[in-house]
Amino acid sequence: MVETYVRLLCPDCEKSWEESPNDLPDPSETFYCPDCNAENRLSEFARTERDLETMQTL
Repeated sequence: MVETYVRLLCPDCEKSWEESPNDLPDPSETFYCPDCNAENRLSEFARTERDLETMQTL
């Protein structure tokens, strides 16, 4: 079984990291950057459209 990850990018501090979509809240919910604690909807942290689509389907 292949583990799926989405790439995230903080819109404030530009920290880049990967997370399993199963460990993330719904894309419309509030999410906090682990580095700078910026508060945005999770969908705003998606690095690409494909990452957002992955979050929405899983």
